[in-house]
Amino acid sequence: MANPISVFWFRRDLRLDDNAALSLALSSGRPVLPIFIFDPHILNSLARDDARVTFIHATLTAIRTQLETQYGSSLAFYHGKPLDVFQRIFHAYQVTAIYANHDYEPYARTRDEALRKWLQSQSVDFHTCKDLVIFEKNEISKTDGRPYTLYTPYQQKWKAVHCHTKLANYSAEIKGLVQQTALPYLTLADIGFHRSSLAVPPYRLDPTLLRHYEQDRNFPAMAGTSRLGPHLRFGTVSIRKIFQQAQAYSDTFCNELIWREFFSQILWHFPHTEHNSFKSKFDLIQWRNNETEFRRWCEGTTGYPLVDAGMRELNATGYMHNRVRMITASFLCKHLLIDWRWGEAYFASKLLDYDMASNVGNWQWVAGCGTDAAPYFRIFNPIAQTQKFDKNFDYIRTWVSEWNTGTYPAPMVDHKLARERCLKTFLPV
Repeated sequence: MANPISVFWFRRDLRLDDNAALSLALSSGRPVLPIFIFDPHILNSLARDDARVTFIHATLTAIRTQLETQYGSSLAFYHGKPLDVFQRIFHAYQVTAIYANHDYEPYARTRDEALRKWLQSQSVDFHTCKDLVIFEKNEISKTDGRPYTLYTPYQQKWKAVHCHTKLANYSAEIKGLVQQTALPYLTLADIGFHRSSLAVPPYRLDPTLLRHYEQDRNFPAMAGTSRLGPHLRFGTVSIRKIFQQAQAYSDTFCNELIWREFFSQILWHFPHTEHNSFKSKFDLIQWRNNETEFRRWCEGTTGYPLVDAGMRELNATGYMHNRVRMITASFLCKHLLIDWRWGEAYFASKLLDYDMASNVGNWQWVAGCGTDAAPYFRIFNPIAQTQKFDKNFDYIRTWVSEWNTGTYPAPMVDHKLARERCLKTFLPV
């Protein structure tokens, strides 16, 4: 058998630069085999043309090409259950250690724990690192060690700790990889997918955008947001470098990044929130769950132009402006009294930047059943929101071509009556 090697497992960190676990693996003194595993548990529920799978595959292929042309190495593609894949790898190589970056979602934690136990039985080390966030798990906690469940005090503590923390830089030289280019490769077809017609756009984070972010970010017709979400979700950029770049220009943008970390630690400490309300009493809400009304919401034919514009943008592009996400979510949960989990699942199937912690956290915030939630009586008025954030109807006209014509549907529910119905439903809870 060949000489001992280490394995670096790409997951939500699809980059060579400033990658914590990759850097640690390269400093191990053993040749490093980079791998990626297309996990059926994750893939099987997705549409066969899922744009995120196309993006992941293209990103990994680019990394593989770079490793082959610049470093005489490569990146091995595998398809299967992670434990089964590692058993195959162990038949081909003498592996002494596995390196990977932390993932905080419930399935990932279960997967990693099962792998760790098996590796212990094989006397193989499993080294994992913090990379997806700046602060994780218990690093931002109350003085008694309990997790924060309100954003504002969490943000204040986060910033206080950050002021006294020197962020690591893992821009290590790429050397010490396994010198083998003929590693397994899989096409999209090999894993049961085909190329999506949607593409993940590049992000924008220049000084001009950041300086104007606070004043522009709430207007969906403006190009005032970064489109950074998918790149943070899949780790094609370093959160450490992004935060340092933003810090010089926009405290408001930095606060949005801290929201991401807040929801990440909430999911870590309270994994039940994947499926259940953080505030358990709200699981007693008597949702109407009208399937016809839900379908109209999904299609963007509610008769409320701003809601419909948002849903049509999502369906066409895999993106929806954040302000409009709040409005569409509020409409589903509070105007139609449809379970937030239905909407969360629909967003999960469509959003290019889908992240479980943020998606679940934001949906529960809007529905009023989560941590740091908007109170149950906060019900967005789509008409008032339009007047405030799209008063010239530029965004609406972009996505709702038949708006203001005889073919556009009447509102499917009266706002005043829907609000009163919502309050009656939530108040007993």
